[in-house]
Amino acid sequence: MSLFLRTSTETTSFFQQRFNSRVCYRFFHGGSTAELLLLNQKPRLREKRRRGGEQVCFPCGSSLPLLSLLHSSPYYSHCRVSSQIPFVLPYSSSLHHLQEKLLANSISLHGNVLDLSHRGFSSVTDGDTDSETDNESDNAADSFESRADPKEVERVCRVIDELFGLDRNMEAVLDECGINLTHDLVMNVIERFRHARKPAFRFFCWAGQKPGFDHDSRTYNKMLKVLAKNRQFETMVAMLEEMGAEGLATMDTFVIAMKAFAAAKDRKKAVGIFELMKKYKYKVGVDTINCLLDSLGRVKLAKEAQTLFEKLRGRFTPNLSSYTILLNGWCRVRNLMEAGKVWNEMIDKGFKPDIVAHNVMIEGLLRSRKTSDAVKLFEVMKTKGPLPNVRSYTIMIREFCKQAKMNEAVQYFDEMLDSGCQPDAAVYTCLITGFGNQKRMDMVYRLLKEMQEKGCPPDGQTYNALIKLLTSQRMPDDAMRVYNKMIQTGILPTNHTFNMMMKSFFQSRNYDMGCAIWDEMSEKGFCPDDVSYTVFIGGLIRLGKSGEACKLLEEMIEKGMKAPQLDYNKFAADFSRAGKPAMLEDLAQKMKSSGKFEVSNIFTRQAEMMKNRVKRKGPFRTDGRCI
Repeated sequence: MSLFLRTSTETTSFFQQRFNSRVCYRFFHGGSTAELLLLNQKPRLREKRRRGGEQVCFPCGSSLPLLSLLHSSPYYSHCRVSSQIPFVLPYSSSLHHLQEKLLANSISLHGNVLDLSHRGFSSVTDGDTDSETDNESDNAADSFESRADPKEVERVCRVIDELFGLDRNMEAVLDECGINLTHDLVMNVIERFRHARKPAFRFFCWAGQKPGFDHDSRTYNKMLKVLAKNRQFETMVAMLEEMGAEGLATMDTFVIAMKAFAAAKDRKKAVGIFELMKKYKYKVGVDTINCLLDSLGRVKLAKEAQTLFEKLRGRFTPNLSSYTILLNGWCRVRNLMEAGKVWNEMIDKGFKPDIVAHNVMIEGLLRSRKTSDAVKLFEVMKTKGPLPNVRSYTIMIREFCKQAKMNEAVQYFDEMLDSGCQPDAAVYTCLITGFGNQKRMDMVYRLLKEMQEKGCPPDGQTYNALIKLLTSQRMPDDAMRVYNKMIQTGILPTNHTFNMMMKSFFQSRNYDMGCAIWDEMSEKGFCPDDVSYTVFIGGLIRLGKSGEACKLLEEMIEKGMKAPQLDYNKFAADFSRAGKPAMLEDLAQKMKSSGKFEVSNIFTRQAEMMKNRVKRKGPFRTDGRCI
């Protein structure tokens, strides 16, 4: 049995055939055919055969001119003396003295790691044909141009941070501070507390009640994003309706709400935003529907996105982006059969898949472990179009780096240069990560130097990749040097940057530097997110500082943040050994009010056990001292 879908004479198409119970897909491009994949063939078996020595072959006949460079030196063992970042970088002011003291005797570099006697990483010699990154979910701040005075923003944030927990005095002190409220200042303050919805919302309400100041669309949307991120849907919808009634709702307002419900996998409420748009005289067009489809696809609700697409067919005219979004959704859940149907329908409707659609399909094949089939589609693109771009090459290079096949990754890199595509920081970051995971720090240094020489300096993702590489190898001091270089070059870190370094210092049981990173985060104007608190609290518990951890845990709950995923049995046991049942009972009540009923039961049980033990044995003793 075979299923053949109509094809264009100039467009790659996708069809299904059955041969002896095997489902086969092929890409068609005009009259030429390239077999794409066998769904029931186990990819791991294919990879094993290739690992036996067989290499991926490319029709361009490239000869891998960088093989000699790759093997120019033996694998470096990833020991401290041979792989440290040179200690020539300035420190940020808040960490300088502490780090200088702690690292004074830890610097040693042996050997000429940056030996550049070999040719450049991407140069071409002897006429050979030389053959783009993992996007981390950093919690980066929304960028906007602010004219607010940074000192005034810092002053307001300090008042909120210090007095919010008192629950009564914050607004009174803000009233007496003589703050010159502007929309930019309000946005900056809300941005600072974007992970802590309660203080952000209290400040927002206080500002809205001040004479002479009225919120505009920007400040409303900024607060709406905070509520959406923390899934405060009831308050979010009430604020949206308030904006609509006052004529302040914008398209961004509805998009924020739709994305929030989609992220919570609540398709019905996401679609319900369309009705609110109608209520406030906003037109639901193809771009709005595409935004909702994309939001559903990104949280792996491809089936729901497809169902919604079918229901709304009569209300809008799909465009190329509509089909590409559906294609991406199915590829994310590794359903190549449905992806193939969308691909063919796209062609049947008269759309020619562009470079974006091809890149999505390549990523889908790689995500489904169909590497050889992704290579075949890539080759079809080179011969029939659309020609691969930097993004196309980055996708392939990233995959081979993940598989530790650096020869193939380098071959694609050289091929990209030969095709006239200029590398960007993303493709270099992929290679740096790949070589770093293989402990080839010599190649990491070469790549970093080449980036500078080619006018493509490291960006924030490159620096985060380096920090992740070093922290995963338990080298927090070297990660700290990379961070300092990052600050020196004017690149802003993210919460993820601080979280990685803080975790690494606590893993090495360096309490002082772990706390210093936490302080640095605050001084740089970053609001600790859920992960930051989890890392810090977990580190304190491992170091036996449960009292400090308890204060931070209470602070999290007071700010409206979710209680972190921790080993609460160990946490409660530490308090129990210290003989503090009252504190355990207080924590149990707070956990219960925040919805953590299981954790609350743990604390309650430990507190009861502690009380019973005290009744039976009298005063609790530790090291001969009464508690």
